[in-house]
Amino acid sequence: MLKLTFFGATRTVTGSMHLVEFQGQRFLLECGLYQGRRRQARERNAHFPFDPHAIQAVLISHAHLDHSGNLPTLVKQGFQGKIYASRASVALAGLMLPDSAHVQEKDVEFIEKRRHRRRRIGQDPGEAPVEPLYNQQDVERTLSLFEPVAYRAPFVLQDGLTVELYDAGHLLGSAALVFEARTNGRSVRFAFSGDVGRPNVPILRDPEPLPPVDYLVLEATYGDRLHKRDEVVAEKLARVVTRTAARGGRIVVPAFAVGRTQHLVYLLHQLVDQQRIPPVPIYVDSPLAVNITEVYRQHTECYDEETARYLFEAEDPFGFSRLRYITDVAESKALNELHGPFIVISASGMCEAGRILHHLRHSLGDPRNTILITGFQAAETLGRKLVEGWQEVKIFGEPVRVRAEIVTMNELSAHADQAELLRWVRPMVATLKAVYLVHGEPAACEALAERLREAYGLDVHIPEFGQSIEFL
Repeated sequence: MLKLTFFGATRTVTGSMHLVEFQGQRFLLECGLYQGRRRQARERNAHFPFDPHAIQAVLISHAHLDHSGNLPTLVKQGFQGKIYASRASVALAGLMLPDSAHVQEKDVEFIEKRRHRRRRIGQDPGEAPVEPLYNQQDVERTLSLFEPVAYRAPFVLQDGLTVELYDAGHLLGSAALVFEARTNGRSVRFAFSGDVGRPNVPILRDPEPLPPVDYLVLEATYGDRLHKRDEVVAEKLARVVTRTAARGGRIVVPAFAVGRTQHLVYLLHQLVDQQRIPPVPIYVDSPLAVNITEVYRQHTECYDEETARYLFEAEDPFGFSRLRYITDVAESKALNELHGPFIVISASGMCEAGRILHHLRHSLGDPRNTILITGFQAAETLGRKLVEGWQEVKIFGEPVRVRAEIVTMNELSAHADQAELLRWVRPMVATLKAVYLVHGEPAACEALAERLREAYGLDVHIPEFGQSIEFL
């Protein structure tokens, strides 16, 4: 029997996690952090709907925290098997997971200081002490379990079950996974898309087509919309920078340290070279982003032709004179005392943790400033509230008025849009018996399901949390 149970990223885009069972063995496909309201997220991330001791191995499509960030909690609660991922994903996880633990520790420290300060002045918030989900020791044990896997090199997960990775073009090292199970003279193949990237975008190769499979578990993040062309994106970015600089404001960009930051730096590099934006300073304020950029420089085998040409011409795609990378805490704090115009790019991408919260706290109240949202914002996150036009938000539990201009640029997303997903699925249509949509909010899943049915006549399902299917 080959069975799949959906335990994460069902009708939402965070906390990707699915349980694979074959011949009495259990494997976990993804172990991502769930992001949203603090208490709800804490509850989801701290409690697994299965026994971590019973998991034989974990497979990760890529290193983004919503796909890999809860691995240390799994290890903390008893998992001891191998964690399979591409070589670049292993390198990225080696930076991202320690950073995740550090950010949690710092956020908890800040929250606890605020709680004690309120208690001293007689304003007891009545909240229980907060602790990080995991610490650096948990991360170290997790990293020791990683097993790097090459693309297009099938490996045996257990007798009768093999897995093969294909380049998904979403992030450095991202992969779609194809499982093949054989038992009692029968066989079945199912694919897990992970997050599918976009064709013809900077830095990474295009998503690789998959071989024929019987079943497909497909992401649907942008299943209900279409992205604009790249030249439109560059022009929009140039306009945002130009008008904000003209009023003396700063542009604050919440961006994932992995992938999105490098994409933004690449685009800004091109705009600077073309003299299409004013000569404003640009800061990348994220120690993680600085280190991740070094990993990008080391894994040039993942580059597309255009980015490889940058390197061939001896030009660093992630470095230019107007750009400065910030790692020191004091320098980060000093940015909030600067007068504009300037650009600061900082994590996290959904405004849920890290240095970006401090930049937003100092910037949201000034109408001269712009907050540039560059990717999908999950429900209940601070980033989503800004996109939805909330006039007041809470940062570290304190109310902050929103007077800055809020601009969204979902076109910078590394997720394929509806049309791109349809094109990626097309080569598999002849053999597909069913498609299961995950990693998408209900409207996106419904829209993509309808298009897949209309275009290809496919049997499409949108699973609920805890729902199981048997492939064999």
